[in-house]
Amino acid sequence: MQQEGEEAARKPKGSKKMVVCGGVRGWMRPQWLVGWTHPALPHLTTTACTASSLARTATNSSLVKTTTTGSALASLCSLREGQGSQKGLGVVSKWQGKCHIHTDVRLRSEEGTTHPSHRIIFSGIQPTGVVHLGNYLGAVRQWVELQKGGDDVIFCVVDQHAITLPYDHTTLPAATRATVASLIACGVDPDTAVLYQQSRVPEHAQLNWVLTCLTTMARLTHLPQYKEKSQSLREVPLGLYAYPVLQAADILLYRATHVPVGEDQRQHIQLAAHLARVFNNRYGETFTLPHSLVADTAAARIRSLRHPDKKMSKSEVNPRGRIDLTDTPDIIRGKFKKAVTDFTSAVYYDPENRPGVSNLMAIHSEVTGQSFEDITEASSGLTTAQYKLVVADAVIELLNPIRLKLDALLANPAQLTALMDRGAERARERAIPTWQEVKRKVGLAPES
Repeated sequence: MQQEGEEAARKPKGSKKMVVCGGVRGWMRPQWLVGWTHPALPHLTTTACTASSLARTATNSSLVKTTTTGSALASLCSLREGQGSQKGLGVVSKWQGKCHIHTDVRLRSEEGTTHPSHRIIFSGIQPTGVVHLGNYLGAVRQWVELQKGGDDVIFCVVDQHAITLPYDHTTLPAATRATVASLIACGVDPDTAVLYQQSRVPEHAQLNWVLTCLTTMARLTHLPQYKEKSQSLREVPLGLYAYPVLQAADILLYRATHVPVGEDQRQHIQLAAHLARVFNNRYGETFTLPHSLVADTAAARIRSLRHPDKKMSKSEVNPRGRIDLTDTPDIIRGKFKKAVTDFTSAVYYDPENRPGVSNLMAIHSEVTGQSFEDITEASSGLTTAQYKLVVADAVIELLNPIRLKLDALLANPAQLTALMDRGAERARERAIPTWQEVKRKVGLAPES
């Protein structure tokens, strides 16, 4: 109680959040917040938006030290990128064009849990179709960047999730292999990341049953994915109803701290954290509470070329609505030529009134790194028909090397099989100890 009183006395006026930094607890001042959440630390908002406030942070070790800024810190980031800084400031790095200073410490999340600075990142993708441009820009490209950060990264092709809805069992094995090959072609390094097929690690299904016994029907019924997908079905498979529990098992099996997901999956990560908390309270501390990494960028919202009111999707009936990684340059140009726009020739960003053109601009921006303002200026004088070909050429330049590498991997099945075998072995090395601990704690292990 005395310690709490001392902390309250030291708390700067208007401070919002407590953190733990190098063993010293401290507060974050809201006037330093810049309204953007660091993708690596979603439970903390970024701070210190000027060089002067950063200097003040460096001097006072009781204040948090995670930052993203503009020109005020550009010189500091360029001088010290990749170097450990003084006075507990952590490491300067760059991520998606932004400068960051990361604390090499333990950070207290909003839920009151403590996470190590070393992260375990888990994410999965279903082999329900060819990986497309939206998958790459919205998820896979982020995975490739995350594996460069020195954290444990685990990427799973979740074929057990793929059977929750009607599917073609004769094509699933080939689709699974193609998805693994696509991830490698996009830049996922199987030597750095653990890349594997879900069904080859039986501990996923075993942990799933334990967690299912801790889950209530009411909680699953309220999840938005179930509501959306069940509306078009006369009979709802139990697997569709309960698959978020399997998703939780996927995450908790590797004690993941962070999970890159789309906005529509955020509540599923919250369910995983809830089940981790329930298990820990009942059986003793076992699981880390995971947090979602939701990319708040245009890349996470790439829309269909034919229906710009909907996301680009593998399940879209009309294949002209998506750009697959396997598409040749001629096919890509043909799809962009048929992209839905409007009757206004000028190119400018207005997603509410011009969703089709704005979607093309979002794709163009994500592929080239240009801002919407720069694209509008460069496209002055072009009709939307001409602009479609500009976007198509930019996409071809990005995807053509990926397609060629994907073709080479699929043409060498022995190499791909060896990579998948090794990935499964590495995954099981991580999964078995967790499952053995769970078995012992819930009473399923034989008495010694």
